[in-house]
Amino acid sequence: MATGKNIGDLLNDEGVTWGWFQGGFRPTTTTNGWAVCGATHTNVGGAQVVDYSPHHNPFEYYKSTSNPKHLAPSSVAAIGHTDQANHQYDLTDFDAALKANNLPAVTFLKASEYQDGHAAYSDPVDEQHFIASTINSIQQSKDWDSTAIFVAYDDSDGWYDHVTPPIVNGSADSANDDPANDDPALCGGKPASGGYADRCGYGPRLPLLAISPFSKTNFVDHTRTDQSSILRFIEDNWGTGRIGDSSFDARAGSVENMFDFHGPKNPKPVLLDPTTGAVVSKH
Repeated sequence: MATGKNIGDLLNDEGVTWGWFQGGFRPTTTTNGWAVCGATHTNVGGAQVVDYSPHHNPFEYYKSTSNPKHLAPSSVAAIGHTDQANHQYDLTDFDAALKANNLPAVTFLKASEYQDGHAAYSDPVDEQHFIASTINSIQQSKDWDSTAIFVAYDDSDGWYDHVTPPIVNGSADSANDDPANDDPALCGGKPASGGYADRCGYGPRLPLLAISPFSKTNFVDHTRTDQSSILRFIEDNWGTGRIGDSSFDARAGSVENMFDFHGPKNPKPVLLDPTTGAVVSKH
């Protein structure tokens, strides 16, 4: 298990409520006391897909924030606080917390596999169902007026991109830097932050959406950011400080140019049909 700090540790140090909510996290049975997460759903293509993907849960890699037996929260009121669930929850716990007006200040959501948009077992339509229905529910909650939602993606190996990404961090691992893709030449031109190899990047460009009453409308931000820019935003907003140990949040570009926190808020929420994506209501 990783022994360094993560964003959950920083939030705990500041007493900020937070939670990671992932589809299929709730066990369907146990074996020798250990969780077996066997829940499945049928995707839009008719394939049966297991909901829970263990390697998609970053906080389970750290002893300080793991919940290896997938214990449920002791109560809905305890969601976001440190108890037996240790900030790791099923998506049904997110629904319960939202209904009870008890969302943690910082909330991470990971869709079940059939709705996470990953090739081979999901589909953009499945993904749209999850994103639209989730955002609709948040927009109709009491928390919407003070909420910023980020929709972030994993990489696709750059299949769709024609632009070479900037190399801001190098690597000098001759065994694992792929010579077929000229990685040694690309990655060797920059020092490896902290001396850690195999962290060459950035990788291919990725979509990043900011949805909020404070988001700038009809706006595309050209600030260079990466996935750890979201962590930087959390750190700055709650004054947690940086993770340290050469973590990329220290060099990440800011996402604040995507917002206007001083002008008038955007109009009331626009609700979308999760199936078609069409506007169904403007509140």
